Amino acid sequence: MIKLYFKISWVVFALFIFINVAQAQSLNWSGYARNYTGMLLTGNKKYAILQNTFNLNIEQSKDKVAFKVNPYIYQYPNQEMEIGLREAYMDIYFNSVDLRIGKQQIIWGKADGVFITDIISPKDLSEFLLRDFDEIRIGITSLKADYFLGDNTFEFVWAPYFTSTQMPDENSIWFPQLDFPVSPVFDYSQKEVAATLENSEVFAKFSAITSAIDFEIMAGYMWDDDPTMHISKTINPQTHQLTGLTVTPRHHRLGLAGGSFSSTLGGFVLRGEGAYYNGKYFNSEDSTLTDGTVKKNYLHYLLGVDYTLWNIRLSFQFIQQAILDYENLIKNDEFENTMTVLASKDFLRETLRLELFSYIGLNNSDALIRPKITYDLADGFELLLGANIFLGSEGRFGQYDDNDMVYTKIKYSF
Repeated sequence: MIKLYFKISWVVFALFIFINVAQAQSLNWSGYARNYTGMLLTGNKKYAILQNTFNLNIEQSKDKVAFKVNPYIYQYPNQEMEIGLREAYMDIYFNSVDLRIGKQQIIWGKADGVFITDIISPKDLSEFLLRDFDEIRIGITSLKADYFLGDNTFEFVWAPYFTSTQMPDENSIWFPQLDFPVSPVFDYSQKEVAATLENSEVFAKFSAITSAIDFEIMAGYMWDDDPTMHISKTINPQTHQLTGLTVTPRHHRLGLAGGSFSSTLGGFVLRGEGAYYNGKYFNSEDSTLTDGTVKKNYLHYLLGVDYTLWNIRLSFQFIQQAILDYENLIKNDEFENTMTVLASKDFLRETLRLELFSYIGLNNSDALIRPKITYDLADGFELLLGANIFLGSEGRFGQYDDNDMVYTKIKYSF
């Protein structure tokens, strides 16, 4: 407890000093304070989350240089306070080249709520997909260079070391359900990727804006952000029965090429995005495999359409993942199909917004339905009431059928 009080006091003192320095140096600073409370609708109505957040953006631009620092604090009851940096980078501007160096979130692609070519910044899935997307994306230390040629942009990203997806704790309600015949033992000895030049990641993108279409073409040589679960079995030599499983998470190299586009046709906005992944590992039930995995190439793509009808913004996306050269014993389906639906409308001079966003899993008839109401009570003061409803009994969303929840967010931005 004394350690917690010391840490809080240190943070308050540091912020007090910084704010005074910021005012003296004419820095631009903004941010928000937020209370986020969620309650489960099943069982004994436990709290799904109790979180107090302080988020600060500090920025300044002078001549041909600029910087941004984005520290944050998450405070939970009876837990150690989480203090981190979401972003901390410098910008250097030349005549036709911009450089950004430091910890940064990098966003590519045209998809809403889906990661296809938007794969440079790994994900924080400690609360599944429920966080705001600027909180789901994890900033990575990298060098980003943009070269501008008319309406065209060439972008290069070098990440000197690998950062993986942040998975939920094993005791979390968001820890994914694992389909194993016996309880496994996890061996994390091979999960880390050494921070060496050889293990760095590189990405490149060309984007163009024309009168008819906006498009991007990208490629990358990267590590799979999501570890593959390599499985070793222990068999009783006398009964030939399975007595134990050891699961070893391990990251693998991937080659990636893809692109995205958007175009306006009448009152419709058409969007598309796709990527080809070379060397993705999948779990298989083939007993001849030594570690229960098989290496395949696969495609991930979507088509979307946006339209406004009676001042209601509507958006639909169809997403498909396809494993090439498929084998029947692979645990994933050959084609995994998902849809997203978004509908939102503003009222009361845009101070009240009603929104419904849904993921719909077509393979397992499961879904995540997310209605919410946002009200701007005063300048900078926002009230939000929402729900996360999981449907189905299996699949990516159905596995969380017991995690239906309602939540509120009270936020003051400055």
